[in-house]
Amino acid sequence: MSARRPYLAANWKMQKTVEEAEDFIDRFLEGLGEPGDRDVVICPPFTALQSAVERCRGSAVRVAAQNMHEVESGAFTGEISAPMLTALGVDAVILGHSERRGYFAETDDAVSRKVPVALDAGLEPILCVGESDSEREAEETEAVLERQITSDLAEVSDDRLAGVVIAYEPIWAIGTGKTATPQQAEEAIGFIRSLIARRDEGAAAAIRILYGGSVKPDNAAELMGLEEIDGALVGGASLDPADFLAIVRST
Repeated sequence: MSARRPYLAANWKMQKTVEEAEDFIDRFLEGLGEPGDRDVVICPPFTALQSAVERCRGSAVRVAAQNMHEVESGAFTGEISAPMLTALGVDAVILGHSERRGYFAETDDAVSRKVPVALDAGLEPILCVGESDSEREAEETEAVLERQITSDLAEVSDDRLAGVVIAYEPIWAIGTGKTATPQQAEEAIGFIRSLIARRDEGAAAAIRILYGGSVKPDNAAELMGLEEIDGALVGGASLDPADFLAIVRST
């Protein structure tokens, strides 16, 4: 792993009630102690955000939402805005997750509007990108990543690029038990970094790019040890405090 500060995020998706979230955080914080030179982020469902913020207050663990609308307020039933998140004390937000893109038809254009709004609100965007199984088989991985990175960051000025966290999540490795080989992950993330370097070399050197896709305690150390990979966005293995703690410690 590089000198960039490691970043470990737990994406619980649509799982855990408020009570379950509080129990997880209590047990996780007890085992974590001082996390050292790394960022640890919990991403609970909207219903548990306030409880998570309160439980994590005074600790080194931060809280992120799983999605956000780009408009401050209005007739958007079921959506949550940046001011609503910051009012709760939320620190970051996942944007463009493949499940949002795949199940809810979220486009690159929509994501491109959300990223600068998050930055303006003081929320750290965790921008997700990645290719499908068919796209990888067709050797279109780089084309897909270039399209997503170019489009999704189009409205972010060069001097703010380093404030974005990017998560490379190959869709074929999310929740499938498949994991990109260390070489596949390193190559894809290195390519993403080269795309940022086309705009600003300083930002490319500073921006943190995570791997996400069936990260588990038994493969985390090898993945996190690679030069280009700065951390992980963890799904299923983040639901158990002991498993996520083991992944955090793997850095």
